Amino acid sequence: MKRLPLNLTLGVSLVGMVVLAAAVSYVWLPHDPNRMDFGAQFAAPGTAYLLGTDHFGRDLLSRLLVGARSTLLVSFVAVGISLGLGGALGALAGWVGGWFDEAMMRLVDVLYAFPAILMALLLAAVFRPGILTAMAAIGLATAPVFARLTRASVLSLRGREYVEAGRALGASEARLLATHVLPGATSPIVVQASLSMAIAVLAEAALSFLGLGAPPDVPSWGNMLREAQGFMALSPYPALVPGFAIVVTVLGWSLLGDGLRDRLDPTTSR
Repeated sequence: MKRLPLNLTLGVSLVGMVVLAAAVSYVWLPHDPNRMDFGAQFAAPGTAYLLGTDHFGRDLLSRLLVGARSTLLVSFVAVGISLGLGGALGALAGWVGGWFDEAMMRLVDVLYAFPAILMALLLAAVFRPGILTAMAAIGLATAPVFARLTRASVLSLRGREYVEAGRALGASEARLLATHVLPGATSPIVVQASLSMAIAVLAEAALSFLGLGAPPDVPSWGNMLREAQGFMALSPYPALVPGFAIVVTVLGWSLLGDGLRDRLDPTTSR
């Protein structure tokens, strides 16, 4: 049996830790994540508070576990939006071709010009800043990557012999695209989805840090970093804990995507 690449093994392990932390937070928390204990402000890690406390005396471990929920929620939904929107546009553009392909690609170029933070600012000017705004902004900002990738895969597969054979047997264009072409584009899309998760985690933390993501009363890693920036001289733990969590999560998704590429693409296997 072929051994899994080391980067894939490490990526699955790190991502599994984050998912486990989010799952544990639903059944067990050492303390109420929003309970303030002014007698334990900036407490160092110890038996009472395993990772210490922040400037309000709130338990950092509890807030870290709850923050994993919002990070994964925003990331999964945002990548789902970008995959659904970008994949649909790219597949239709590559399959139909002609003026439709040109129009869709120009639309993708327009979306590509807006980074997630700028997209969130634009949406926040129309709607209320919040988790939904962050999801939509990250999803729209990363959709062009999936559109271009799917279009390239469809263009490379639509002229294959088995597609022409299906057309000769009377299969409809929609069936050819759904059952003959898109399954062949699954591998690069799965790899890109994993890499986009890392981007979404960073974008969610950045938007929450700027006040455009999770509300202030919702524990999230970006909110924790924003609140800790003014107290670094008093205690580094309120910033180190969420910062380390973001690094581990981004590294995990990046290694997972890199490992999937090595596993699914034989031309890059070592």
